Amino acid sequence: MNKAPNFRYLALFTITLSALVLSTLSVADDEGPTPRILVTGEGSVDIAPDMAILSLTVTRQAETARAALDANSSAMQEVQAAMTSAGVEKRDLQTSGFSIQPNYFYPPQQPSGKREPPKIIGYTVRNSLTVRVRDISAVGKILDESVSLGVNEGGNIMFTNDDPSGAITRARIKAVQHAIDKAKTLADAAGVKTGQILEISEQSYSPRPMQMARAEMAMGRAADAVPVATGENTYKVTVNVSFAIDQ
Repeated sequence: MNKAPNFRYLALFTITLSALVLSTLSVADDEGPTPRILVTGEGSVDIAPDMAILSLTVTRQAETARAALDANSSAMQEVQAAMTSAGVEKRDLQTSGFSIQPNYFYPPQQPSGKREPPKIIGYTVRNSLTVRVRDISAVGKILDESVSLGVNEGGNIMFTNDDPSGAITRARIKAVQHAIDKAKTLADAAGVKTGQILEISEQSYSPRPMQMARAEMAMGRAADAVPVATGENTYKVTVNVSFAIDQ
């Protein structure tokens, strides 16, 4: 014979379980979030650059696209050959831009108000070369010689470091120490103590060029070279750190 379920004991079990859940939630609400101190630390390291990146452009104009291209190609070949002769490796030479654009003549508006359509009167060819110069002392001489060989546009320079990982690591250490010092100052002012680190994250790092007072002397530039100031690169790291509060 089937027995009917004992609803009395089932109801009692449900009430007991609900009481336990409500008790647990009440304890969690009483505890609340862990008291903490949130700080941001910054660290930076300045180092001299050991590599320069040049942007050199050869621009030529002619009546036809063919003539403009031939003139441009001839000049760029001489520039690349000069880079190689100066010690720049082929892996450090890269074409970064190339364009052929028509040049237009816009006839003036006639007294009647009629305007003739523009006419193509020639073509301009631009060929841009990115050069990584690993011998900083040769930058001024390379710039001077490249202009003599036909570079007539561009000339942008960015001083950088081939491997800045060591500087970035030191900047990270400084950033964390800065955060620890800030947290301790805040805790002392509030009459509490900092506990263990709950969370730490790196926000960003970025190189920033800085001028150096005696950069030209460091270059050891020759009399026939373009004067160039290398300055220093600043590698900056920012971290966010969360500390528990020991009351």
